Amino acid sequence: MAPVGVIGAGAWGTALANAIAANGHAVTLWAREPEVVAAINRDRRNPDFLPGIALSPAIRATAVLVEAAQPTAVFLAAPAQHVRAVVAPIAAALGGKRLVLCAKGLETATGALMSEIVQAAAPAATVAVLSGPTFAHEVAAGKPTAVTLACRDPAAGAALVELVGSRTFRPYLSRDPVGAQVGGAVKNVLAIACGIVAGKGLGDNARAALITRGFAEMLRFGRALGAEGDTLMGLSGLGDLVLTCTGTASRNYSLGLALGQGADLGRYLGERRSVAEGVYSAGAVVARAATLGVEMPIAGAVDAIVNRGTAVDAAIAALLARPFRAEGETR
Repeated sequence: MAPVGVIGAGAWGTALANAIAANGHAVTLWAREPEVVAAINRDRRNPDFLPGIALSPAIRATAVLVEAAQPTAVFLAAPAQHVRAVVAPIAAALGGKRLVLCAKGLETATGALMSEIVQAAAPAATVAVLSGPTFAHEVAAGKPTAVTLACRDPAAGAALVELVGSRTFRPYLSRDPVGAQVGGAVKNVLAIACGIVAGKGLGDNARAALITRGFAEMLRFGRALGAEGDTLMGLSGLGDLVLTCTGTASRNYSLGLALGQGADLGRYLGERRSVAEGVYSAGAVVARAATLGVEMPIAGAVDAIVNRGTAVDAAIAALLARPFRAEGETR
């Protein structure tokens, strides 16, 4: 079977490497931390980011970034805010490769989608997006999971589906990478909002309303960027939104829950090695939506809380004070 590269040995990158290795592929997994490399190669474990999971012997970890960029198929699972820095030194090596983007978020500094960053750095690469409702621990444990694999090149997309797809890890092919990325980015922001609702004890009615109205924001934003509505109503949009807005294993939901219960944001983030991407994507989503003339009040409230120092109660009060509108209005 063909060798595969996975860049990023956090929980998701490690779980993905395990799923690909289970399909019979040799996987080169890049980790930034030497201790993670050593633990994977020596113990077949990643206790820092994916504890309790035995890793396939077909995975070889490395701290040399370019080694993971050598296979013809490379999965990029570094956190969204690090994608540009990770891709820059290996851009030449990625030319002509099938590069699968697995990070969920928009770049804070520019508002760019991950595909926009990668295509500028490595224009010869064939870019695909893998996204959907995926708690890393469940994927690594072989529990049934379905995802979107989006690629504008149908032949490359079909080959990637065959490479990663299995009885328990089931990719559904799409030709809409933009939609797959929008769903993954916006759902992280909305998951923080749903966690806040739970932390404040506002009830299941409020959470259901927030998921529904938040999804309407996702649709407006995605369509303005050229995404297809069907993609956003699929696994990488609505499916991922439902998971992260209801599951306590979601880092973004857990962060929101803590904020709703009065936790200090800086202290909470400082105590954890894992990344809550919604904190970093919130401002980028809201800023880019503004340039497109798209109103996103829920995302804006999250951005105000996590990036602008607005008190949780004040942000909730501002949302509840908004004027009544017809449900189909695009504002």
